[in-house]
Amino acid sequence: MSAATQTMNSLGITPIYSQTQAPSVNTLGANERITVAVVGVGWSSGQNHLFGICEESKENNVVVAAVCDVFVWWRSLARKRAHLREADVYLDYRKLLERKDIDAVVVATHDPLHSQVSLDSLDAGKHVYCERPLTRYLGEAFQVFDKVKSTGKVFQVGVQSCSAGAWRKCAELIAAGRIGTPVWSQAAYCRNGGPGCDGCGLVMGESTPAAIDWEKWLGPTKRRPFSAPLFHQWRLYYDYSAGLLATQAPHWLHPLMLASGPLEFPVRVNCVSTQRFQNEVFKPQSGLKPVPAHVQLMAEFPAGHVITLTCSWLNGATPGAVIYGHKATLSMGAIGDRVEVMPEKEFAHEVEAETFTGLAPLELREHEKDWFHCIRSGKLPNANIDLAIRAQTVLSLAEMSDRLKVTCLFDATTRKVTDATGREITPITNSSPEV
Repeated sequence: MSAATQTMNSLGITPIYSQTQAPSVNTLGANERITVAVVGVGWSSGQNHLFGICEESKENNVVVAAVCDVFVWWRSLARKRAHLREADVYLDYRKLLERKDIDAVVVATHDPLHSQVSLDSLDAGKHVYCERPLTRYLGEAFQVFDKVKSTGKVFQVGVQSCSAGAWRKCAELIAAGRIGTPVWSQAAYCRNGGPGCDGCGLVMGESTPAAIDWEKWLGPTKRRPFSAPLFHQWRLYYDYSAGLLATQAPHWLHPLMLASGPLEFPVRVNCVSTQRFQNEVFKPQSGLKPVPAHVQLMAEFPAGHVITLTCSWLNGATPGAVIYGHKATLSMGAIGDRVEVMPEKEFAHEVEAETFTGLAPLELREHEKDWFHCIRSGKLPNANIDLAIRAQTVLSLAEMSDRLKVTCLFDATTRKVTDATGREITPITNSSPEV
């Protein structure tokens, strides 16, 4: 028995329904079960979704009916966890999408596959929960946006902070005029250490060309020789990830945009980064450019609101999230369960100081539950496509600003990017020259 198999057996897997039973075919209704497939069931987000949806399947009236992954070990783990038949486990997600009993798909692959899996799922008539970031590149994001609009399916981006109570309360307070005009917002997501390998040491020895479909994993990216470290540490390279702008920035950017007023596309984005991530484990792959270890972005919106956001792998001290208005300031708790209203002294006679506590904290399970509720009700989810496309525009322009060392201006009508001189900037894609 291999070390990986021993690890799998030690996880205490509990069946959700009998292995001899196939998931039932449902016509969705307010009280009927939602049948879910998870595409990408590796460490971190994929397994988190799989395990969580299974654990709360009865409460949410859902069932995981199929899974897909390019790594045989993860497929095996997922099959045992959801107690699926072998026929319910897929190497090619497109075969999974052919099933008529699948109502909804969780897209938890690595970033380069987010757009294509989402597009294909929507075309197949499935509702979609796509992990953050929405897509790897800006052009792909608008393809997904347009497809969601044309299909009318419920789409949730995986930024669970948007389902925390503090942000809904901030939106309510701002809409009621409690802080006057929002002027600027700031937040930071910092920790001392990069995304690491997310437990890959347990399966590094199992990560062989025979166990991983390398071509499917590469997807639309450049062809490269098989590399087990790259398979597990892809978040540290520009070919596969925007780094901090993809892993940490969305958790604050999306809720800040959600809370601070009417949703707008940015008109101007600047971003700077410093240093590269290094530790005793991470050894950069030859020919691949590592992402930066410290990033700061600033985005301006048409109404005059400015968001500044800092993300780091080099220091873990993290200031709280704050929205500054003309009349008062809002300060949020770290887990989204409290909001403090702090009047400016000039408006202390008009705005009452107040603290709201006991709000729903940041919880991934609540974010999934919101998606399920919206599939049944037809309502917009908390991190819907209108928020996702605007936030992804900020993140993509920030990456371009940093890598090209320019200020990026955006025209929401034409979807064109220019620099300060009016010269059009071609958005970065998989085929862009290395910068």
